[in-house]
Amino acid sequence: MIRVVLPPHLRTLAKVDEEVALEISGEVTQRSVLDALEREHPVLRGAIRDHVTLKRRPFIRFFGGEQDLSHEPVDAPLPERVADGSEPYLIIGAIAGG
Repeated sequence: MIRVVLPPHLRTLAKVDEEVALEISGEVTQRSVLDALEREHPVLRGAIRDHVTLKRRPFIRFFGGEQDLSHEPVDAPLPERVADGSEPYLIIGAIAGG
């Protein structure tokens, strides 16, 4: 079971609590987690990744195992503590300004 923590605006959109539990079959990667999340909550399609390219949207960041995974290959295995459910996979809405 993979635990995913969503930022407030995506929790509201998906009508879920802070943490979402997902079953992932096969290797646990960013792609497999995001695919499962969008399958369970179709309203999130396009909110985290672009509809066509499936690239991360600007101002969305991914963290797991105390690492910024935002620029890691999407098919690289996630840290073991995230893959085994000990730690959540965090999707964070970044803030910019100036």
